Amino acid sequence: AEKLLMMTNIPGVLDKEGKLLTTLMPSRIDELIEDGTLYGGMLPKIASAVEAAKSGVKATHIIDGRVPNALLLEVLTDDGVGSMILGEG
Repeated sequence: AEKLLMMTNIPGVLDKEGKLLTTLMPSRIDELIEDGTLYGGMLPKIASAVEAAKSGVKATHIIDGRVPNALLLEVLTDDGVGSMILGEG
């Protein structure tokens, strides 16, 4: 698949200061889990996104479904509104 879109009730992947991380690789996700930045309910979402990336999905988007037009904004704009996890290859 080219894209996997995951709509949730959070803006996307956030750093420790609460800033949205817009583009990530699975290796960076591993670092964020190890240092405790990602925890709790975010872990299943991230695990699914990383598994998809490692299985050949080119980009997994985690976006906030509460944002009006979030799907269109993520897919059709350069900046997007969520986090995109890219495949390593």
